[in-house]
Amino acid sequence: MIDINFFDDPLEGPRAREDVRFNQLGLYVHPDGRRIAVGFDITPFRERPSIEVQLFNLLGEPAGSLTVIETLESNFHLTMHLRDRNRTSEYSLRATLYYASPEEGRMDVDTLSGTVDVTEPGEHVIRND
Repeated sequence: MIDINFFDDPLEGPRAREDVRFNQLGLYVHPDGRRIAVGFDITPFRERPSIEVQLFNLLGEPAGSLTVIETLESNFHLTMHLRDRNRTSEYSLRATLYYASPEEGRMDVDTLSGTVDVTEPGEHVIRND
């Protein structure tokens, strides 16, 4: 029989919803300072989680958001466009990993927060410690 392994680490199999976590978020600030690619690295999961990301400028104004409903992948990226009127050099980011259903409501399982300086194009990382 052929042994097929779908995970990089065979000791880390899919987890129950309450044990699913962000490993890290990788951020790539585009040179225009108005787009940020967000790379998600999540622990393997049994049930597909959803993700909500919010960005705020230094004035506390919403600058962008995205929602991923029941992701199929544990490692992927999406690009956010900064849409605030008052541009600032730094933005705070908050990502929430959650499960939701009409019967049970919403259950947040992990949150990751950090800041990113959009005057410095290139890669940035927010880790879950």
